[in-house]
Amino acid sequence: MTVITRTETIRGSVSRREDGEGSLQVALDPALQIGGAKVFAVYGKGGIGKSTTSSNLSAAFSKLGKRVLQIGCDPKHDSTFTLTKKLIPTVIDILETVNFHSEELKPEDFIFEGYNGVMCVEAGGPPAGTGCGGYVVGQTVKLLKEHHLLEETDVVIFDVLGDVVCGGFAAPLQHAERAVIVAANDFDSIFAMNRIVQAIAAKSKNYDVRLGGVIVNRSAATDQIDKFNRVTGLKTLAHFPDLDVIRRSRLKKAVLFEMEDSPELIAVRETYMQLAEKLWAGTEPLPTVPMKDRDIFDLLGFD
Repeated sequence: MTVITRTETIRGSVSRREDGEGSLQVALDPALQIGGAKVFAVYGKGGIGKSTTSSNLSAAFSKLGKRVLQIGCDPKHDSTFTLTKKLIPTVIDILETVNFHSEELKPEDFIFEGYNGVMCVEAGGPPAGTGCGGYVVGQTVKLLKEHHLLEETDVVIFDVLGDVVCGGFAAPLQHAERAVIVAANDFDSIFAMNRIVQAIAAKSKNYDVRLGGVIVNRSAATDQIDKFNRVTGLKTLAHFPDLDVIRRSRLKKAVLFEMEDSPELIAVRETYMQLAEKLWAGTEPLPTVPMKDRDIFDLLGFD
């Protein structure tokens, strides 16, 4: 087992001061900073609909005429398949084919065009139990920078794996301007959201990332999230109900803007367009204060 000290330089990152009790902040190499584009990181409980949300948000930004890059940060590499209609190979898989000599790669080896010109990358991940997702994100951004692909991008969306449980999967927060959280109106989603709020607060001590708000997904009501928002200072950016047409869009490998028109679908598309416009215009950073675990139990589910 390799022990990393605070003074070591690690694959494009340099150590930095702690960003929380028992936590070590790993600083971003300035050469890997994403300049120019607006960068958003999408988080939330596993299975809550982050990839569906990210892909339709990417499509909405493209409808606004923005040049969009979506980066999937999940080993199962399915973030972009509704945009590209297929599971595209991951950056890590492609780097392995050239023994990690990135200079041998061409952009078309790892970046794929999807719906309405959205550019799609799947970072992938290390085999289970063998590595850190943060390294994968770093290698992906490094590759994009080497090929100057970020210079022609207006919006970058990181679609991040599940709940934040380690510094590695919080790595996209080093690049993002705003982090948004996808959550349903239930205890488990809100509990996970509170942990993500904690992670964003930790990263904001050393980076520019700030919390942008919550996207309520797969929910008829918002009462439980409203309770949480009032206590913590979080705000709802958009609300998407639990509609069968959204579920079917994943089965059809299509973003909602490609699906056959219906009154409910038109309303959902309009909400995505409004969300994209709101994020592009810039949301106020939310000075959210996360709750203690026990306090969430006391808050939710009681009148």
